[in-house]
Amino acid sequence: MVIVAFDGVQLLDVTGPVEVFTTANHYGADYDVRVVSLAGDAVATSSGLVISADGAPGTLPRRLGTLLVPGRRDWRSAVADTDLIGLVTDLSTRAKRVASVCAGAFVLAEAGILDGRRAATHWELASQLAAAYPRVRVDGHPVFVRDGHVATSAGITAGIDLSLSLVEEDWGADVARDVARQLVVFMARPGGQAQFSARLAPREPRHPAVRRVMDRVTADPAGCHTLATLADTGGVSVRHLERLFRAEVGMTPGRYVESVRVEAAQALLADGAGTVEEVARQAGFGSSESLRRVFQHTLGVSPTVYRARFRSTLGDRTR
Repeated sequence: MVIVAFDGVQLLDVTGPVEVFTTANHYGADYDVRVVSLAGDAVATSSGLVISADGAPGTLPRRLGTLLVPGRRDWRSAVADTDLIGLVTDLSTRAKRVASVCAGAFVLAEAGILDGRRAATHWELASQLAAAYPRVRVDGHPVFVRDGHVATSAGITAGIDLSLSLVEEDWGADVARDVARQLVVFMARPGGQAQFSARLAPREPRHPAVRRVMDRVTADPAGCHTLATLADTGGVSVRHLERLFRAEVGMTPGRYVESVRVEAAQALLADGAGTVEEVARQAGFGSSESLRRVFQHTLGVSPTVYRARFRSTLGDRTR
């Protein structure tokens, strides 16, 4: 199990998987976990904490089980490091399987490892990965994705989820479950990573009609936003508005309205005291059943579970 470390790497991208695999060894697994850097030297992580490496790549055996590439928030610096890309390219040809955590997907993509493959990364970086590497089939929703012998995960702590799945594949569900219990994490995290994003992040429009429509919807998510009323606001026909939204926002007007209402409901559930029925009305869904259906489809969790997961942990202690 080889993990490549480099300057600026996200600390938890490295230590999360290391903890999973080494903990698995206490429950019957037999991982030889090695952290390597380009020269075998210590590296400064994203938090400023310096971590040591077990050695340089030359100390590794010829055949490898798993190559895991963590990420760096400034992914452009990582992919511009030709020595790093060369190392990952070489090690990937020697590994039975290849994995990445968070922005590590950019390194795999630069090395050509993700060409034609489905891949995940941090929800905030998914559009950037898709734009920079059009041959990669980016999916911004799952916590992790497997495509053949290549696995990619979403942001930071999702590397733990991915690592647990690899432990289960190697040593069975019982071992993975024991590790999850020991680390006090989900064996399989409920819902996708969309539940963690602040918004669904449509693209910024250039056309004034689209901007007017978006401003109207965001100012009053619960308002009457039929296609006809939105077209009137934009001063264009319904058909033209739909074409403009697809071209400039990347979604239909109806999907945009729904995304704004989802975000409004998320804020109300996390910060307010209203019932799910009240939140549904205030956010424009009309009924709690409609809200539940959209949340389950979009975020992978119910409104009640979302509130329990994201509400302030301070509770009444702030009073």
